Amino acid sequence: MEKNHAVSGIQPFLEWNRRQGHTILHTESSYWVSAGMGAYQAIPYHAVIMPSEQELQTLFREHRVTALRYSAPLSAPEGMLSYHIVYEGKTYPPKKLPHKAKKGAALAVIEPIPLSRLASEGWELRRDTLQRQGRLGAEKRAWWEKLCLTGQDIPGLEAWGAMVEGKLTAALLGIECDDTFCILFQQSLRDYLRLGVNNALTYVVTTKILERPHIQRIFYGLHSLDAPASVDEYKIHMGYSLKPVRQRIVFSPFLRPLVNPFTHAGLKIALRLFPSSYLFAKAEGMFRFYLNGKIPLMEQLPPPLLVAAQTSAEQALRPAEKGTGAG
Repeated sequence: MEKNHAVSGIQPFLEWNRRQGHTILHTESSYWVSAGMGAYQAIPYHAVIMPSEQELQTLFREHRVTALRYSAPLSAPEGMLSYHIVYEGKTYPPKKLPHKAKKGAALAVIEPIPLSRLASEGWELRRDTLQRQGRLGAEKRAWWEKLCLTGQDIPGLEAWGAMVEGKLTAALLGIECDDTFCILFQQSLRDYLRLGVNNALTYVVTTKILERPHIQRIFYGLHSLDAPASVDEYKIHMGYSLKPVRQRIVFSPFLRPLVNPFTHAGLKIALRLFPSSYLFAKAEGMFRFYLNGKIPLMEQLPPPLLVAAQTSAEQALRPAEKGTGAG
């Protein structure tokens, strides 16, 4: 019998971040974790909050914060039209399971693995994945090993792997937080992508996690500042949905005068010249989200994936609508 995995609250996630050396701040609406260069991200990542301006200004004033990032509801006055990637309910798998998932499930053994194995063998997968995404400079091996090893006794934090003939070919790391399971990192070897092991990993983990009575949804990530759209396209292909939110970046009062269309244009040029620069990629994303978030919601151009997802949903409903008229 599977043990009871239920994890109450966010404290294990906070403790894991503290062990990695992150600073944790707490305000009325949220916890905030340091994300580098004085920026902070609201956690848990799946939370949708609407902190007061006074609350945000207190963070800037008392903690030397340079920028804040959080997800707000569509009713919020500011924030870029964005999305969370989620699967809600207990009806997984989708009716038409992708062929690659079936193929990979027949080939690979998929099961939980120790975080120590993810630390040692997983970096090869992580590096390969970052290279495919054009983000190779974003992470280092020492950082990855610390990320994994500091979580070995954190309740609710778990790693899953897909093994082909004993070799780790795909893996993911996730954590429970109350009734939500958050997939934080997923990586794979390119030589096995065509064999569907990554698809099979997503399918098996999603199925197994949703079998837990207390889990009501799986959160598969935020609309990224810099990752290619193909990352999220894959998740949609695996049956996940896009939940519209307004993702907001707020810069400190001292930096705001420097964030404008002209400096953003300069960052885009710098990124074209240095496409592998982690700093330029993140900065360009933050400037873009901030500037777009100032535009009224109805005047914003929605992310292409969100448009495509809404169009697909509307098309799926049309056949049913034809038979709803009174006769």
